[in-house]
Amino acid sequence: MSENMIQLSVFALVTAIIGLLTYMKCRGNNRHQSTQNKEYFLAGGGLSWIFVAGSITLTNLSTDQLVGMNGNQMALLAWWEFSAVIGLIILAKLFLPVYYKYNCTTTTELLEKRYNNKHIRAVIGAIFFLGNAFIYMPAVIYSGALFMQTMFNVDIPLMYIAVAFATLGAVYAFFGGLRAVAVSDTYSGVLLLGMAIFVVFLALNAINYDFSDIPAERLTFIGDNDSPLPWHTLLTGMIFIQMFYWGTNQTITQRAMAAPTLKEAQKGVFAAAGIRILIVPAIVVIPGIVSYKLYGDIGDAAYGRIVGDLMPTWLTGVFAAAMAAAVLSTYNSLLNSATALYVCDIHEAYIKKDPNVVRLSGWVTLLLSILTLTLVPIYQQAESIINLLQQLNGLLSMPILSIFIVGLMFKNIDARAGIGAVIFGVLLYASLTFEFSPFYSSWHYIHLMPVTLAACVSFALLANKFVFGNAIQFASSNDIEIA
Repeated sequence: MSENMIQLSVFALVTAIIGLLTYMKCRGNNRHQSTQNKEYFLAGGGLSWIFVAGSITLTNLSTDQLVGMNGNQMALLAWWEFSAVIGLIILAKLFLPVYYKYNCTTTTELLEKRYNNKHIRAVIGAIFFLGNAFIYMPAVIYSGALFMQTMFNVDIPLMYIAVAFATLGAVYAFFGGLRAVAVSDTYSGVLLLGMAIFVVFLALNAINYDFSDIPAERLTFIGDNDSPLPWHTLLTGMIFIQMFYWGTNQTITQRAMAAPTLKEAQKGVFAAAGIRILIVPAIVVIPGIVSYKLYGDIGDAAYGRIVGDLMPTWLTGVFAAAMAAAVLSTYNSLLNSATALYVCDIHEAYIKKDPNVVRLSGWVTLLLSILTLTLVPIYQQAESIINLLQQLNGLLSMPILSIFIVGLMFKNIDARAGIGAVIFGVLLYASLTFEFSPFYSSWHYIHLMPVTLAACVSFALLANKFVFGNAIQFASSNDIEIA
């Protein structure tokens, strides 16, 4: 049997085992029409803390993380993972109690109930939806295809691999719902984390644990002004980035809202935080640093190259299955959350109150998958996929976070003031960060995030008072429950 056939056979076997285990765990869960949204989008509130932790971990940890962070080939990027722990704690202690209090299906449902207005929910749901469609899903499919192409050193056009990933992910998201996604995430996550740790040891062994000849700027945790992550950004915008991503982002938070109780959800989030601080930083930076010593500055190709060169042949099929599972997991998680936002926030509010959720989700999934594939060539032009993602993320993150903060901290706020603040924030951040703008600022984009956040909060409060004539009142402690 040829080497490729062995790899393919192992790949198929491992993938089939994950699928079988997922089926056995999920079978027997009936979907009743009256609770179909909760079942399809929140797994019927039946995820134990283990599956909450597993799904959060693997939804976040995909090829855009492994390929993108290792592609910077420096230790500095580990700060994204260390600071994520703070974001997860904020999710568990601040946001989750409120989501559970209001019995939310989507994070944006909280906005509807705090502002007493369905339009603000629809606007923010649409922005999250577009962010998934234009930023996150194309990035995941592109980075996954690039990794497979680099690891196996195959002469197959990247778009062919991207089409295969998008098609499989769409099929899985349509037929599985969140329960199947979360369960398979957990099983795949155990495999992926184990294999990624193994890659770290292979990489260290390849250089005999000798980091000499690697430039100091590649090893330092204190970035200078010219680095991708200057040290002072950790004191300004980083905490707000993590608060937005882990606390309000539907794709991540949806998993934590799918537990039977708040306490169970918090256990899962804390377990995910433990994985984040103990395991993830090493697997997203060490292979990249080692690849710099072995191959030089090769950017986003670093992770696939080092795995392809160092991984024993008989294990490459297993690793390919783990990476494919990570790509598909993140992609179909994005699809599931985007579909939830459209169905719950837009379609049910403005088009049809009680649609066939599964059928409607299928059409949305198909359209999103087609859009994803048309955007992949754009991401091929990016110098660094992870840095591009973080910069684009700022267009949405701070304006959206601002109205969550205003909605939770204040009451009697007109929803139109919140919507205006979001529009203002998107335009402000774009004008400050993109070089074609006459208002372009040379500040690091992370520094511009708290500036944007403060400006949006101020805009909402001032518009509420002087345009809509409402007195500004702080919310009571009953509205913000810290558990």
